[in-house]
Amino acid sequence: MAQVELIMPKMGESVAEATIIKWLKEVGETIEMEESVLEIATDKVDSEVPSPTEGVLKEKLFGEDDVVQVGQVIAIIETDADAAGADAPSQNGSTPETAKVETPAAASAVADAQQMVTQAVETAEIPRSSNGNFYSPLVRSIAKEEGISVAELDNLKGSGAEGRVTKADILTLVENKKSGKAPAAAVSPAAAPSSAPAASSRSTPAPAPQTIQAPPVSAGSGDEIIEMDRMRKKIAEHMVMSKHVSPHVTSFVEADVTNIVNWRNKVKDAFMKREGEKITFTPIFMEAVAKAIRDFPMINVSLNGEQIIKRKNINIGMAAALPSGNLIVPVIKNADQLNLVGLTKAVNDLAKRARNSELKPDDIQGGTFTLTNVGTFGNVMGTPIINQPQVAILAVGSINKKPSVIETPDGDFIGIRHKMFLSHSYDHRVVDGALGGAFVRKVADYLEAFDPNQDF
Repeated sequence: MAQVELIMPKMGESVAEATIIKWLKEVGETIEMEESVLEIATDKVDSEVPSPTEGVLKEKLFGEDDVVQVGQVIAIIETDADAAGADAPSQNGSTPETAKVETPAAASAVADAQQMVTQAVETAEIPRSSNGNFYSPLVRSIAKEEGISVAELDNLKGSGAEGRVTKADILTLVENKKSGKAPAAAVSPAAAPSSAPAASSRSTPAPAPQTIQAPPVSAGSGDEIIEMDRMRKKIAEHMVMSKHVSPHVTSFVEADVTNIVNWRNKVKDAFMKREGEKITFTPIFMEAVAKAIRDFPMINVSLNGEQIIKRKNINIGMAAALPSGNLIVPVIKNADQLNLVGLTKAVNDLAKRARNSELKPDDIQGGTFTLTNVGTFGNVMGTPIINQPQVAILAVGSINKKPSVIETPDGDFIGIRHKMFLSHSYDHRVVDGALGGAFVRKVADYLEAFDPNQDF
């Protein structure tokens, strides 16, 4: 019999691991092709992993609540079919049943993976990312065991890819701390020899950076203590990371959306009758955002170290509140290529599936810009937090009637207009005020230029 490896699937560029919530199949049970074997959860969405073949579940390599890296083998499925090339002898005369199970290197890899999962669970106090750096479960485990603070990790110059801290880096730091050497000298490959002048040695050393910790909070009599669920914890971690990584600046513009309000009131019944969909303001806002991104493509970027990645596709995420009170951001891919009807159908579909917890991992991946409608809750404006690794997010406020000056060829008049505020938060490392302000002004211009006589 052949054996097939069930792999933790890739769930987007920013998702490196997932937690096993529940096994839907037990060892020895029969599995059909494409039948779900287990439920997994990332920091953004829950999903199921289907079987790539039919057979019998022979072995589980991880248990429930284990954290598994993308690409790792999570189970072995035994099938009736012969493995490809199983009848042909290998070069050394052996016929391995599965490379993963039979080879010592593969078995070691599984053991290492299980060790990493254990470490990831045990190092919850040390964040996976801080100050723009990513720390592997192994590094976090060593840091916890050796009493290395997050601040020390942030100051550690890594030798890995993109400056990541490796096992060797943190072990060097541990040894230098034990021997009394300064951490900076231990981790800097270009450290100068210890021939500093005597006056320098008598100078007052710079104070070590302190880890910022939230103050302790005690519960009073009658207070209710509610444990954060997994999703809320991940949202909190992501928001703190974003504020820590990106210097946020917010620009505000007020837009006259009277034409949009009147047009929607005029066509909403006919739209429902013809398309079977309700038309809201969100797809209209999204259309304006997509047009403005085309005009200002440097808003549609991400920052990787000192490299600016200019995105080809315009994928707009829309922040959606879930019944649980948590937040999720499904993404409309290539939003600039959809007309208003297409955007309406896409918005309604994602919103419905978000409410019913039916989103797939791909539905929340690949966003390049985010739109959030704070006006849904009656808020006139907001200062949204950037959804990393994007560099900008736009909040649209509630639409309210206001007295306004109307300019005409015959003079200025006072009239009642429908107006709303746009709040554009952007990463000041790569987006300056000129670009950030011009972009949100262009969005407002598109909204104000909406043709009230157009068809849909």
